[in-house]
Amino acid sequence: MTKYKVEHEIEECIGCGACAAISSNWEMVDVDGEEKSQILKSEINDSELEDNKQAAESCPVAIIHITNLDTDEKII
Repeated sequence: MTKYKVEHEIEECIGCGACAAISSNWEMVDVDGEEKSQILKSEINDSELEDNKQAAESCPVAIIHITNLDTDEKII
């Protein structure tokens, strides 16, 4: 089973909430008085890839990245 790493540049997050609306692997949290998204699991498998990929694609500031840990290929 392939494993993927999900990364998020939280300091660049604008708090739109699109990722959290799409994927259950994301939640909105308060960071120094600002609403930001946060990853619940940074390592996911094949069955979790599609909704995390959709969450990344929905991000208007493109700060969510997914990498295949087996090949080091950047998915998004």
